[in-house]
Amino acid sequence: MNAAVPEPTLVDEDAALMLAALGSMPRLAIFRSLLRSGARGLNVTELQEATQMPGSTLKHHVSALVDAGLLQQERRAREVYSMARFPEVRRLSAFLLRECCADEGRAALQTTCN
Repeated sequence: MNAAVPEPTLVDEDAALMLAALGSMPRLAIFRSLLRSGARGLNVTELQEATQMPGSTLKHHVSALVDAGLLQQERRAREVYSMARFPEVRRLSAFLLRECCADEGRAALQTTCN
């Protein structure tokens, strides 16, 4: 049996980069749309429709999210799809919750952070 290998812990600098990228309303809208789309992702046209952003604005914000490690893109035939990088989303979530209620003890952690 192979045990699952835990993903490396996110370091502060990477978390700060990710959180900064999510700190704008357009980028947050893009990210949430891609989270909802799941592993399939969305092509540029679908993402434009979901966010109501012009192509040049969308490209700028998607690039920032890709640079932060939150999104990836791939070409499928003639279309480019953007997808959330779910392992990175999990790492960021774990980073944010890692010290949840640490000063209050384990009982508070179980009631507050679950």
